[in-house]
Amino acid sequence: MACLVALLLVLLARREAAATRSRAEADVAAIKDEARSLVAEAQRREERLTLREQELGRERQEVRELEASASRRLAEAEAEAAALRQAAAAARDEADAALAVIGGLSATEARAEQVARMVAAAKNEAATQVRRVEAKARRSADERARRIVATAVQRVAGPTSAQTVVTTLPLPAEEMKGRIIGKEGRNIRTFEALTGVNVIVDDTPGTVMLSSFDAERREVAAVALADLMADGRIHPQRIEIAYAHAVEGAVERSVAAGHEAAERAGVSGLHPELVETLGRLRLRTSYGQNVLAHLVESAQIAASMAAEMGADVELARRGAFLHDVGKALTAELGGTHALVGADLARRVGEAPAVVNAIAAHHDEVPPETLEAVLVQAADACSAARPGARREELDQYIERMDTLEALVVAHSGVRRAVAMSAGREVRVVVEPTEVDDAAMAGLAETIARHIEKDLSYPGEITVTAIREIRASATAG
Repeated sequence: MACLVALLLVLLARREAAATRSRAEADVAAIKDEARSLVAEAQRREERLTLREQELGRERQEVRELEASASRRLAEAEAEAAALRQAAAAARDEADAALAVIGGLSATEARAEQVARMVAAAKNEAATQVRRVEAKARRSADERARRIVATAVQRVAGPTSAQTVVTTLPLPAEEMKGRIIGKEGRNIRTFEALTGVNVIVDDTPGTVMLSSFDAERREVAAVALADLMADGRIHPQRIEIAYAHAVEGAVERSVAAGHEAAERAGVSGLHPELVETLGRLRLRTSYGQNVLAHLVESAQIAASMAAEMGADVELARRGAFLHDVGKALTAELGGTHALVGADLARRVGEAPAVVNAIAAHHDEVPPETLEAVLVQAADACSAARPGARREELDQYIERMDTLEALVVAHSGVRRAVAMSAGREVRVVVEPTEVDDAAMAGLAETIARHIEKDLSYPGEITVTAIREIRASATAG
């Protein structure tokens, strides 16, 4: 039994030794393979290094050849320059000697006179070139500016001025007029007393009109009346409830109008306070032009001009859309709407370039960027295009008379005529008091006086005219 156990142990030991020898042989084979791969990799690297050294050798040889060639060319150039200097010195000495012989001058005096003549000729040539370049630049700049403005304005098909003091609402049915009036007129009296708006119910079929000079009251009244007509129940208590709901929804309507205008203008990422303030401008007009619609139109024009000029389109669009936002706050804060709007934009985190474009659009601060100047141009284009704004006849006549009186007050002016709806003024001067040289200065002085003392949309061109007539009669 002991022999069998010993035999089993020997067999197990032999088997374990064989397995160990097999593992060792496999490890040795793997190590050999790895060593062979390392040797092959080392050989490949050595070959690459050899090739790289050969390339470096060729490059060094090329560099040495280039250096040698450059040295030869430099030496030749220096020799040629020295020869030219010698020839120039000889020519100068010869010219000095000739001038000295002809004019009885010394060489130094002749050289000084020659230098003075060359300097004078160079100055004349430079002045001629400068005038030519300035004239060409002025012509090309005027042509390009007209093209850019015309292209931008043509792309924007904005509506003409249509702001009135009457809002017309459609009626769902003709018998709704009787409900609006109420028994013995109690409904209409209650509605007018609450809203402060006159309700006009006449023979016009299917409509009722709300009349008031206050746009906010008119909107609240229109919302309340539309709510009453949709509900169908119209009596004093229901009128009070509808009016209260209409008043409470003013902020929501402002926010909705601000978002809609920003979407139409293509401006995103506005602060909620800016959106609400912009929405309040839907009820404000300037010379009959809706201010919020003016902002949308200005943003579109500014973006078009910026694209034509290669400026920052989004910055110009944003600055133009926000440039009149201060008009919604001037009654509360005081100050000019440009500076009030710039303060609001700065407070809500708008970029400094946008803040400057808002503050500078009426030249109250100098514009710092090209986009700020484009905002000014877009504002003028939107306000001055035909049909954008309207004026009462009395106001128009008064403005024309004021413009002509201001121009005539200048010394040397015989007569002034306002033309093109006040966009141009023709100035006829006294020829004995104002000569041709003073015409440009007089026109500039009048233009600056108009900028300082008058308020007007767009631009006013001043054209000065001087005419001398002589007549004789043959008997």
